[in-house]
Amino acid sequence: MEPIKRVAIIGGTHGNELTGAYLIKKFEQFPALVRRSTFETITLFGNPRAFEMGRRYLDKDLNRCFLTKDLLNPTLSTYEDQRAKTIHHLLGPKGHPAVDLILDLHSTTANMGITLILSSHHPFNLQLAAYLSQLDPQIRVFSWGQSSQDSSLLRSLCEQGLAIEVGPVAQGVLHAEFFQRTEALVHQILDYLERTNQGNPPSIARNLTLYQFIGSIDYPRDEKGDIQAMIHPKLQGKDYEPLRPGDPLFLTFDNQTIAYKGELTVYPVFINEAAYYEKGIAVYLAKLQPLYI
Repeated sequence: MEPIKRVAIIGGTHGNELTGAYLIKKFEQFPALVRRSTFETITLFGNPRAFEMGRRYLDKDLNRCFLTKDLLNPTLSTYEDQRAKTIHHLLGPKGHPAVDLILDLHSTTANMGITLILSSHHPFNLQLAAYLSQLDPQIRVFSWGQSSQDSSLLRSLCEQGLAIEVGPVAQGVLHAEFFQRTEALVHQILDYLERTNQGNPPSIARNLTLYQFIGSIDYPRDEKGDIQAMIHPKLQGKDYEPLRPGDPLFLTFDNQTIAYKGELTVYPVFINEAAYYEKGIAVYLAKLQPLYI
């Protein structure tokens, strides 16, 4: 593998996720913290105007604005569309990025602990995830898939890299423990890159368990689109725990349980994520995918 020459750390992609936003502020104030001898580290504040207003976004979700056709469409003119084009100009273009690896820092209201979300199944991403999981067995690794299909996510600008998702953290709130754990993880990644560039990579366990995305479920809704049930109390906060056919999934407002009707055991993630109500997502579903890397 070619040495890593340039790394981008991005926070504040969503303006009300303060962990990443304030880590970027800290790294910009103390750049020596992320400086390493064998590569350049740049920091980028994803959505500064949304941060200033205490909102996830102004017009649309910035982390859904990076499809190639949208980046090249001159008629898309919302603030986030323009911001995505600026970031694409700085870090892209897709396929030939100006950086070798992207770290995108996020937080979630769901009980996901420390989760690594892979940009792709590039061997380097899998090795990095395996190494970090080895350092902290509580880390989970979630993957949207290994397809080379175009993606709307910011981290898709570079094949190598990942998002760090931590939670539960309320929107617009700084959580000291998750702030510290995210920062520690960033340093572990940078140190790993440094050692790899120096030809002294740490030993890595060859077994990695992915939580592989397989679909999502929306809240029950009426003909007007109004929600008719909540995440069931027995499911709330149970991210990454098995959800079996017949297990409680939703609870209606008149206390009727709606069971999970799937045929196989799955693993729910992003359960009751506050930002996903508008996206029609109550929960993502994943399957366990053991890998030997």
